[in-house]
Order: sequence, then structure tokens, then C-alpha cells
Amino acid sequence: MSTNFWQPGQDLRPDRAHNTGTAGAIHRPDAYEVIRTAIQALDHELLALSQDIHEHPETRFEEHRAHDVLTAFMEKHGFQVTRHYLLDTAWVAKYTRGTGGRTLGVNSEMDALPGIGHACGHNLIAIAGVAVACGVKAAMEKFDIVGSVVLLGTPGEEGGAGKAILLEKGAYQGLDACLMCHPAPGPPYSASLSGCLARQRIDVEFFGHTAHAALSPWEGQNALDAAVLAYTNISVLRQQLKPTHRVHGIFEGKDWTPNIIPDYAKMIWYVRAPTRPEVDAAVKRIKACFERVYISGAALATGCRAHIEMGNGTFELRQNKALSDEFADIFSKTVGPVDYEHGISRASTDFGNVTYAIPALHPSFAIPTRGGNHTVAFTEAAAGKEAHEACLHVSVALAATGVRVLTDGGFLEKVGP
Repeated sequence: MSTNFWQPGQDLRPDRAHNTGTAGAIHRPDAYEVIRTAIQALDHELLALSQDIHEHPETRFEEHRAHDVLTAFMEKHGFQVTRHYLLDTAWVAKYTRGTGGRTLGVNSEMDALPGIGHACGHNLIAIAGVAVACGVKAAMEKFDIVGSVVLLGTPGEEGGAGKAILLEKGAYQGLDACLMCHPAPGPPYSASLSGCLARQRIDVEFFGHTAHAALSPWEGQNALDAAVLAYTNISVLRQQLKPTHRVHGIFEGKDWTPNIIPDYAKMIWYVRAPTRPEVDAAVKRIKACFERVYISGAALATGCRAHIEMGNGTFELRQNKALSDEFADIFSKTVGPVDYEHGISRASTDFGNVTYAIPALHPSFAIPTRGGNHTVAFTEAAAGKEAHEACLHVSVALAATGVRVLTDGGFLEKVGP
């Protein structure tokens, strides 16, 4: 990581952090103050909620406890809640004032990673969505703003493309815009409006025949050997791919033991690139290797049969310019610097699909950490008090951006359809 990134234990007092903001007025400072006060009043409750989710990590589409504690929290704070919404662990919490008006969407993620828990900080993303929705609700009540704020609890981001599924099922219909955020390494008290990489999953299975690995190995067809040959050849292919592209995969098997020739092996590949068309072009090259030379060759060399299946795919983030500019103006004047290069720029998110369907915004926010996302160090960082404070800072700025969506017709025209 960069030496300029926020490190745990760095001497950064909150007053110094706020002083990094630039001078100047923001749109509706009165609304901003109501939002900030409302979110600050929930500080201890939100911290307890975040820690509960962090201490009970649940992987994709298994977020049952998170579903229950988050929906209970939203119900307690005056939202109409629908549990098990379209997916078993998805949910929606809605607050409406008056009749008509605009509808602002917000997202909360909940899932953890296998083995290393909340190493992508989804406990923070969960409470950020809650904080934004509660902050917007407070402004709607104070200033009698007609409209709705809708918080979607979105499961299965880590490899499950949960938002893409919810999008296909109609969960985002009727939203004028949608907001969320994501923790990442970065400069102290900063936010990032970078994009991310589009992604495609490819599953490849090899089917062979078992045999005693010592007594009569020639009677077997080694599915693991086929997978190893394919992996090696794809690794060679990487040198012909652009530096901005990523191709990475793993092996899976069942009932493997050294004294049996494996009759089954599976490979899961992710292909990533800066845009969806670039992913599609790269996938064609990878599939051509599978189908014509490498995997078919590996299958033929080992006597195995190969089956290729395309898994879920996600798009790159398309940050809405008007929403980005408004958020950057608020955050830079009240918290700290905004960049366009850090954040999750070399990762992927299913929220990219949402940004292609409706106007949407997905800033990243820095937390102090000794390791990047998907490391044990980031799991530890996501539970820290400073990470929690940074999460609330970005939530206030996002909520203020959302209130402008609900109240300023000229701004909404710039946001677009």
C-alpha cells in the first residue's frame, strides 16, 4: 500500500481531520446540519450494530442474523420494513412523507468472506446505508420534504452478484437515484470517486475416471491433471493481456486423496477489465483457449471430458457526474480530500450493474488499515473506532447529496433519467 495511506495509530485528531476540508458553502447547510445531528445521535447504536454484524460473519446469501438485526433496527426507527424481499436474506425499509415526490434509494451490504470474516468491511457498508436512510428521514421530517427514501438490504455481493439478481427482479424500479459507499485503503479522512473493474465468472469442470494411484494408475483418467494443465496454459496467456486486465482462478475438488486418481476437478475463473466490452473481449480469448486449445487439449491429453459454464457477470461502476460532483463538493468542504484513483478501482462490485440501470453513486472512503481489502488486517480494521467514525462522515455527505435529489428539481434534471 502507498505510504500516504491512513495507518492505524497515526496521530490524526478529529479537529485536524475536519480542517482538511476546503472553505466554502455547501447546498442547504441547514439540511446538512440536521442530517449530521441525527446521525451523530445514533452513533452508539450504529457502532453496536456494526460490531454485532462484524462479530457474526455470514457468507453470501447466508446473512440471516444480519438480516434480522438490520430489519429490527430500521423498524425501531420508524421505517416500513419488508423482510425476505425477493431473496431470502434481502430486505427493504421505506419511509414516505406525503403523497408523490421523488424516491431515493440506498443500499446496505451484509455478507462476509469465507474464512476471514468482514475483510471487505461490509459491516460498515451495512450501517452506512442505515445512517444515510435515517439522516435523510430526519431532514424530510424537519423540512416537510415530500417523497420516499428506500433502503435495500442487498445480500451476496461477494461472488454472488446479489444486486444484479435484485435488479432483474425489479427491486430498483421507481428509484430516481441510488447511493451507497465502500471502505478501502486511502489517504486519511479521504473519499474516492474511482470506478472499478467489470467481472465475468467462468466455471470449468473436468470429468475423468478413478484408479488406484500406485497399483494401476494407467487405468485412470486424471481430472486434476487436466485442470493443472489448463491453469498453466492460462497463466501463460496472461502475458498477452493488458496490464489493466485480471484473470485469476482456483481449483476445487471432491473426495480427493493421494492414493486415488481424481475423477473430478473444477476451476472457477474471474475475468476482469475496466469496462464490460473489454471483459467480453477478454472472455472470448479465454473461452477460445478453453474450447480450442488449452482445456480441450488438457482434456484430450488426460482422457478427460470438460464442461464450461458462464457464471454471473458484473459491470464497472459508472459514477453519475451530477451526484459525484455534489458529493465531492460536500465531502471536500466538511471532511477531507476527494480523489478519483484509489478506493476499489481494481476490484469489482455488483453495484456496477445498478449504475447502468439508474443514476447512482458509489464512493469509497478511507479507513486506517495495515492491509488492503480481503486481508485479515482489513478485517481487524473494519471493527475499529476510527473506521466507524469515517463511515459516519461519508454517510452524512451521502445523505446530504440524497436530500438534494429529493428537493432540487434542477439538480435532478442534471442527474438525469
